[in-house]
Amino acid sequence: MEKRKHFMHCNLAGFSYYEGSLVFNKLTIGTELRLVLEPENKYDPSAVAVYYENTKLGFLPADKNDIVHLLLDMGHAIFETYVQQIDPSAHPEKQVGIVVYVKRAEKVS
Repeated sequence: MEKRKHFMHCNLAGFSYYEGSLVFNKLTIGTELRLVLEPENKYDPSAVAVYYENTKLGFLPADKNDIVHLLLDMGHAIFETYVQQIDPSAHPEKQVGIVVYVKRAEKVS
């Protein structure tokens, strides 16, 4: 039985505006990331920030964040997020690609 299923993949939005350059050399394919709601975001009330440890890297793109935002907002911690692609020579908004999986619910006995 699968432990997780692919939900989405994308580039990080806003990578050049946050602290990703400070930790870029620590990111490798498979590095685990964390999704955090940002309800006070003045540009997008459904904003979902992406963090490496305590460093904000950017956001899920606004056109892909509605379902993730809804589920996180309702308390469902069902996502696993990892670095999927790194390209230091690309435009900053395309340097880091991520993949988001939905975790299988643990069975309650």
